[in-house]
Amino acid sequence: MVKRLNRLKKKIRIHSEGNHILILGGLFIIVFCGLFGYVFGFGSIPFNLVAALLLAVYLVVVNFFRCPIRLYEGETEGIVIAPCDGKVVVVEEVEENEYFHDRRLMVSIFMSLFNVHANWVPADGVVKLVEHHNGRFMAAWLPKASTDNERSTIVIETPEGQEILARQIAGAMARRIVTYSAPGEECYIDEHLGFIKFGSRVDLYLPLTAKVLVEVGQHTTGNQTLIAKLTN
Repeated sequence: MVKRLNRLKKKIRIHSEGNHILILGGLFIIVFCGLFGYVFGFGSIPFNLVAALLLAVYLVVVNFFRCPIRLYEGETEGIVIAPCDGKVVVVEEVEENEYFHDRRLMVSIFMSLFNVHANWVPADGVVKLVEHHNGRFMAAWLPKASTDNERSTIVIETPEGQEILARQIAGAMARRIVTYSAPGEECYIDEHLGFIKFGSRVDLYLPLTAKVLVEVGQHTTGNQTLIAKLTN
C-alpha cells in the first residue's frame, strides 16, 4: 500500500492532458468576447448570447478534463478494478486474436462525452506489452471498434501469474489516446493508465476462469467499481 501511495500522480482536479486546451480555450473566449463586445456593445443581446454559448462550451471542456482524486480502499490481490468511468456495454466470451489468440472474457466500458476520461490501472502487476494500433474512428460502441479503431493495447501480468489485457479505444470524436505505461514497469491500482480525449471506450480481456462482477447496462466508476475476481 505504501508503494502504491508513493507512486500516485493524481492530486490534481484538472487533468494535465487538458491544461493547454483549457488555457488556450479560456484565452480565446476572453479575446473573442472582448472584440464582440467592443463591436456590438457589452450587455447587448448578441453579446450576451455569444458569451453564454462560449461559456457553456468552455464548461463542457473543463468537465471533460476533470480528474477526481480516488483511492481504492479494498484488497487488491486477485481483483480487477474499473479502468474508467462509463457504462458496461459488453460482457461476453470472445476470441482475442491480437495477443492471446484464444478465448477470453471481455468486459467493455463506454465513456460518453460527459464522463471522466482519465484511465486507471485495472490490476497490480508488471506491464508486459504496450502497443499502439492505428485505425479508424467509428462510434466507440460499435462491436468492430475493438479491432478496427485507433487503439492502444496494454497487457499486465498479475503477481499470481495471470495476464489481463486493457485496450484503450478511440471513438468518433476521440483523436488522441495517451498511454503512460511502459513494458517492464510495475503498475498498481490507484495509478493512471492514460487518457483518451473526447469520447471513447476501454475493453478488458480476462481469463475464462475470472468471476465477472458487473453486467451490461451497469455504470462504473474508475478505480472504484470491482469488475472481476481472478481465480486459478
